[in-house]
Amino acid sequence: MLGSWAVHAVSRTLPEASIEQNFEQWIREHGRTYVDSEEKGNRFEIFVDNLRFIEDFNHARNRTFKLGLNVLSNLTVEEFLTIHTGLAVPLVRRNSPRTMLFRKANIADVSDSIDWVEKGAVNAIENQAAVESIIQINIGNLPEQSEQQLVDCTSGNNGCNGGWMDTAFEYMIQNGGITSETNYSYRVADRTITGYEDVPTNNEGELLKAVAMQPVSIALDASGREFQSYSSGVFSGGCGTAMTHAVAIVGYGTTEDGTKYWKIRNSWGETWGEAGYMRIQRDFGQPQGLCGLAMHPAYPIA
Repeated sequence: MLGSWAVHAVSRTLPEASIEQNFEQWIREHGRTYVDSEEKGNRFEIFVDNLRFIEDFNHARNRTFKLGLNVLSNLTVEEFLTIHTGLAVPLVRRNSPRTMLFRKANIADVSDSIDWVEKGAVNAIENQAAVESIIQINIGNLPEQSEQQLVDCTSGNNGCNGGWMDTAFEYMIQNGGITSETNYSYRVADRTITGYEDVPTNNEGELLKAVAMQPVSIALDASGREFQSYSSGVFSGGCGTAMTHAVAIVGYGTTEDGTKYWKIRNSWGETWGEAGYMRIQRDFGQPQGLCGLAMHPAYPIA
């Protein structure tokens, strides 16, 4: 029997056999294999701990969002942070003068809601989408670009250990673009950007104007357990302002009960969140936005 002590601790509502069945089903869905029964037992205990956290959260009242099992559910919090976060935030925003170039949209042109996914400007869930999206908006072609080229070639970032959006934008400008997902070596330069601009910091109103024009890259604090297991609804925390992760805001709107939200595209697969996306509270009431999402927005120009 897998980690029986953990099973007895998990839940008031799920029987022991059901918990083990959930784990076996999770293994099949995500194609997991383990080297031996000891490793499988250890992963089961982590899975049970995450399941307990999810159940306890979902049984509480007055929640605006739900948690659920996903591809990250057999990771400890420490493993999750090490493997799936790691944004390298510069001590000083190197290109702060670019903020002065921010192209302010006329407030009359800003719609009540927008979804760049529905408009066909966002690829399927894998990695952040701001560059691909602005190319589609401008020329009608939605490329799948090589994230691996950015990992290997962008100086000043840390490869798989994290990096910074502006640094990646600068590399693409200097290099004349990056190649497609299916072709690592550079051959053509028709899928590129010509510049990038920083949105004024700590101002969700200015961020709204930018997202009305195109998807915007942001940094935020994704280090909480709630973020790891987010499943649906409008995320409202907990989180702080430690910049640990980069995502793209691909839309915004308002729920039927009047809750304003941003729609963000993540890079943790389609089993996380709402098919890989999250709705997160907008107009949080503090300048930096919920989870610090308004602290470092930037978008590419093509």
